[in-house]
Amino acid sequence: MTSPRQILHVDMNAFYASCHAAQEPDKYANRPTAVAGSPETRHGIVVTASYEARRRGVKTTMTVQEAKRLCPDVVFILPDFALYRAYARRVFDAIRRFTPLVEIVSIDECYADVTGSRQFGDGLTIAKTIQDTIRDELHLPCSIGVADCKFFAKMGSNLKKPMGITVVNQTNFQRLLWPMAVEEIHGVGDKTAAKLHNVGIHTMEQLARASDRLLVHLFGTRGLELKQFVNGHDDRPVSSDRAPAKSIGHSITLPNDVADVESMKRVLLNLADQVGRRMRKHEVVGRVLTLTIRYDNRETVTRRKLLPYQTDLTEHIYQHAQSLLQSNWAEDRLLRLIGITMSDFQRKGELSQVGLQTDLFHALEQQAEFEHDARLEKLTQVTDALRNRFGEDILIKGRMLQPDDSNALRDHRTRGTSLQKDRLFEEE
Repeated sequence: MTSPRQILHVDMNAFYASCHAAQEPDKYANRPTAVAGSPETRHGIVVTASYEARRRGVKTTMTVQEAKRLCPDVVFILPDFALYRAYARRVFDAIRRFTPLVEIVSIDECYADVTGSRQFGDGLTIAKTIQDTIRDELHLPCSIGVADCKFFAKMGSNLKKPMGITVVNQTNFQRLLWPMAVEEIHGVGDKTAAKLHNVGIHTMEQLARASDRLLVHLFGTRGLELKQFVNGHDDRPVSSDRAPAKSIGHSITLPNDVADVESMKRVLLNLADQVGRRMRKHEVVGRVLTLTIRYDNRETVTRRKLLPYQTDLTEHIYQHAQSLLQSNWAEDRLLRLIGITMSDFQRKGELSQVGLQTDLFHALEQQAEFEHDARLEKLTQVTDALRNRFGEDILIKGRMLQPDDSNALRDHRTRGTSLQKDRLFEEE
């Protein structure tokens, strides 16, 4: 008889704030801190707060002004994504000492299958050792769920924060989880919760006992999957294979509303540069460009364009984004936010023969453009190599430099960017 699986879900606590406290303890450790955009500008939003700040009411997505009112002595910290990625890699490397089966979910959480790691003890023992290792070596707190499936492990890691460990198994899950509101179920968002409330389902237990017909009517097969999960049936494996990125994008909330396309060119170029740079790091080319613009009244417009060829070049992304912006910006409207996303990826070494022939035919039809792009690609390879070695700002196009915050999109200076939890750590 095979022994039950032992799955851990490791969730770093207040990760961004904790990284700063670990890096500069004299400045930030044991103090109310909040990682946020520039406090001097209106777009300063709290991305995460230390537990000292949370106990004073500071929450994610608050404006810096709201956080300051609740906690006058809160220390605001500009985000440093290079720092967070560096710590994340060290965290995941520490966990891999106990098992190679580590599935990275985001920059601050992962699953680990330790079923075959009995030499280190049972799941609970390994969880305690991992937690102690990350605390002692990296000075970072984490919470861990221990279970026989991914769903219970994820739910368990949320039950005790910070620095908690919770075992959820087939004998205690009804007592621990079923009284919880449906909003607290992993995978249930606001819209799903609202639909459940409309049919009288308010707790996990009620969802676990709901009829299959009702759930299929409401959510299709996804409804049955949720019911299976809350009843403890989840055989999804922990996979260490990295899933390919589905999209790569950057956005920026502008320090001041902008009224004309000309003023946005440098901003667009900075956005295109960062998107193209990340695509080249991952050796992918994309064919679908999405432009997002938000007006001063917060009305948001999204437009997509299918490009005539696969590309990862900054200039291509920039030119097509500029064309989309010019054709979709309503005249006399003030712009507050802008973003560029590329998708529909293929790996550079895996382009289909049809795609290669199509692109070649297109290039031969326009020989001058083909030669220009070839030179541009060689130049990009040189500049990427220099930036990899000496840093992002060693070479910057003159067109990118301006007095606003658009060149704050560089990895080590993110003031002015639209901030959110990084759900695509591998893309970075």
